[in-house]
Amino acid sequence: MNILFSERYRYFIYRSACDMRKGYDGLSGIVRGEWKKDPLSGDVFIFLSKQRNKIKLLHWQNDGFVIYSKRLEKGTFELPKDNSIEISAHQLQFILDGIYLSSIKKQVRYEHRFVNNNFNENVFSARRSSIFVT
Repeated sequence: MNILFSERYRYFIYRSACDMRKGYDGLSGIVRGEWKKDPLSGDVFIFLSKQRNKIKLLHWQNDGFVIYSKRLEKGTFELPKDNSIEISAHQLQFILDGIYLSSIKKQVRYEHRFVNNNFNENVFSARRSSIFVT
């Protein structure tokens, strides 16, 4: 089963090793205590084991928490090289699919923003980008 990740969510990756025995309360405690974020925000919080062969995603969906977990039989999950804690939906999908993030090159594309002059606010943004794996 493949899970599709939307760009409408924010994805935060925990950079320290996490005890994979933690459940809903333990993981949401890390989110509140160490990140000072609200686990009920709808954001997706990502946790990796010390060996980086297990991953858990904590997500609040309207009426309760959901935990997605995966254990690799061989290999490890790769962390992004920069030390940021926020990643994109594409990066998360690549991590789960075993694609080396360093092999991804993104082409520069035109970006056009339409502005509503009556309200002087951005009402539409068209972004086109392609991602290639080398």
